[in-house]
Amino acid sequence: MSGRRRPGINWGRAFSPLVTLAVAAALLLGARVFLDHPVRNLHMEGSFERVTPVEVQAAMAPGLQGSFLSVDLVQLRGLVEALDWVKRAQVARQWPDTLVIRVTEHQVAARWGDTALISREGEVFASESRYVFPELPRLAGPPATERRVVERYLELRRLLGTANLTLAAMSVDERGSWRMQLQGGQTIRIGRSDVEQRLDRFFHLAAPLLLNEFDRVSHVDMRYTNGFSVGWRPLASGGGSVAAAGGE
Repeated sequence: MSGRRRPGINWGRAFSPLVTLAVAAALLLGARVFLDHPVRNLHMEGSFERVTPVEVQAAMAPGLQGSFLSVDLVQLRGLVEALDWVKRAQVARQWPDTLVIRVTEHQVAARWGDTALISREGEVFASESRYVFPELPRLAGPPATERRVVERYLELRRLLGTANLTLAAMSVDERGSWRMQLQGGQTIRIGRSDVEQRLDRFFHLAAPLLLNEFDRVSHVDMRYTNGFSVGWRPLASGGGSVAAAGGE
C-alpha cells in the first residue's frame, strides 16, 4: 500500500455556491419585507376631458388591495381601460410608494348605431352611453365596416362644409350601398358602384345646381352613369329634375 493520503473534500468550496444563494435569497426576502408597503399615492397623467381622475381611481380600487411590490399592474391597466372613454392606459411603479397612471382618451368622431360612439380610428366604444351627443352625425354599417365608414365620413366633412351642408347620418348596408341623410332631412342615395365618382358628382354638380332650392328637396339619387335625379317634397309640384341613362 502506498502511503499517499486520500484526497479530502473541501466542504467550504463545495457548499459556497449554495451558501451564497441562500444568503442572497434571505437578503432579497428581507429587503422585500422591509421595502414593501402599501401604495400611498396615485399620480394621474392625461387630458381628462371625458374621464375624471376620480373615476380612474374608483375603477382601480379592486386591484389596489396588494402592496406596492405585489400589486398587479396588468390587472390595474385592464380596470382603467374598461372605462368607456379610455382608449389606452399605462400603469407603472414609482419609488417608493407611488403608481403612475397615464390615460389616453378616445377622440370621438360620431355616433355609431343607436347608442354607441365611434372614434376617428374606427373604434366603437361607450356602447351604452348615457349621453348620445345629438350634435354628432349617426353612422351605421354591418360588423367590420366601422373603420371604412368613419374614414369616409372624415373625408366628406370638408366637402359638406364647403357646400354649406350638415350631415345627420350616413350608412352602408350589407350590399355595400351607401346613403347620406342631411340635417335638413334630404336623403342622398349613393349606391354601391363608383362611389367616389358619384360623391364627386354630387358635391360639384348636384349640390351647386340645387343650392337655392335645397329646402324643397326630398332626395337626390346619384345612382346614374352620368347624372342624377331629384325628388321634391310633397308640398311642391314636379318630380325629378335631372336623370341620366344607366344605373348600378
